[in-house]
Amino acid sequence: MPAPTILLPQDPLNPRRVDPHYSYEAQLVRGLGGETALVDHDALLAGEAAAAVRRVPSGTGPAWYRGWMLPVAAYAGFVKALAERGCHLLTSAAAYATAHELPGWYGTFEGATPDSVWLAADCGPAELAEAVERLGGRGPAIVKDFVKSRKDEWHEACYIPELADLAGVAKVVDRFVELQGEYLAGGVVLRRFHALAPALAGGGGGGGPAGDPGDGRARRGAEARVWWVDGEPVLTGPHPDTPEMFPAPDLTVVRSLVRSLGCRFVTTDLALRADGGGWMVVEVGDGQVSDLPRGAEVSGLLSSLIST
Repeated sequence: MPAPTILLPQDPLNPRRVDPHYSYEAQLVRGLGGETALVDHDALLAGEAAAAVRRVPSGTGPAWYRGWMLPVAAYAGFVKALAERGCHLLTSAAAYATAHELPGWYGTFEGATPDSVWLAADCGPAELAEAVERLGGRGPAIVKDFVKSRKDEWHEACYIPELADLAGVAKVVDRFVELQGEYLAGGVVLRRFHALAPALAGGGGGGGPAGDPGDGRARRGAEARVWWVDGEPVLTGPHPDTPEMFPAPDLTVVRSLVRSLGCRFVTTDLALRADGGGWMVVEVGDGQVSDLPRGAEVSGLLSSLIST
């Protein structure tokens, strides 16, 4: 089988050039002897998949995507349009949905990730109260959709200080849904909040809680992003939000969970709990649309992709 091509988003201002955010990866791939091709991310979002892939040469064969996030439906259209040009994305539409959206991966990682429940974005008070009860009915939590939170609006649209305060829960959920608007992915997720141990810049994690739980920085303690290809960790580094922190997570448990998930190219964000509970999985993501921290040495990751 030929080496996979790396598909990258084109620059919206110059369609013949790669998006500047991915230019470094494009240079590395070509330096490693790999091939790249450009796709139109804006057209994919608009549902114009055939137009989006017109710059991908016919008969390209196997490929990985490295680019901006796509809704599950848009990714499915992407897979179909590429197949019609003789290009086979190595992450299927089903695998993308599994890794990209929390309901797809939560069952595999349950017990190693914060307890979570999800419900429709237009849920009423009764459904929200039932979801709170399923989460234990008390204590702090966060709200997000199937893919992302709004941690930058921590107090108004992310952090729930007390689940027992149903009016307060509804206020945060309603504000989150309002701010997400048309970009809301899937539905609403409530996740148990855990304070994280802080990380030392350039070193490992340790110590007490990372800030006040009422502060969005409390989520950014000793957090690492691990990149997995065919069940093996090929890159472990900082989370993109905290590129100055270099925690060294224990991968003993998560390795078997990633393999059980059955997706070829995924990321796991791991964080060290402040209460001594060890490393937990904060998020799982599809590796094709997970961002890299600034300055990361990614030659090994890209080499793994083009040699699969």
